[in-house]
Amino acid sequence: MRITSENIDQLAWEKMDGLLPCVVQDSYTGSVQMLGYMNKEALATTLSSGNVTFYSRSKQRLWTKGETSGNTLEMVDISADCDKDALLVLAKPNGPTCHLGTQTCWDAAQSADFTFLAELEKVLAERKQADPDSSYTAKLYQKGIKRIAQKVGEEGVETALAATVKDLEELKNESADLLYHLMVLMQASGLSLEDSISVLRERHK
Repeated sequence: MRITSENIDQLAWEKMDGLLPCVVQDSYTGSVQMLGYMNKEALATTLSSGNVTFYSRSKQRLWTKGETSGNTLEMVDISADCDKDALLVLAKPNGPTCHLGTQTCWDAAQSADFTFLAELEKVLAERKQADPDSSYTAKLYQKGIKRIAQKVGEEGVETALAATVKDLEELKNESADLLYHLMVLMQASGLSLEDSISVLRERHK
């Protein structure tokens, strides 16, 4: 159930004395950021302000993530599970989420394969400002879209050839090269995988 200000009272607040566990997930990478608890007021504040707000059990008050560090969580969507006694928040993290300075409270955990792609894309975006002498990606950006596009074409041909001769190990390597260069090309063009995914979502409908 998608949560709005109109259906807050439909949640099963009585099960945990007015508190519901709330899992926060990065809306783009899909990585789990943290676990907190919300009461009705915290949920209403989150919906009205757009910044994820919890009820702190230790401080016994509302607590907006990032109120001291500045590392806020910008709400994208909130939904409840089938029993209406747990919340899932999709958010855009502005800086590290964990109070220890790591990106998530499960920073040591292995990320899911597709989550890694989103994390890699962030790294590629950062490389735009890097020294070309210290980064192959930065060097590609320096050479411009025409050269990057050429690399995508070359890797596409090599991927197809590997598949044609049924060299599966080479196919894995070449497809990785193709995906990497395609992501760089999207970044250089001011786009991201998210743009391609939105097109695929629309086509899937």
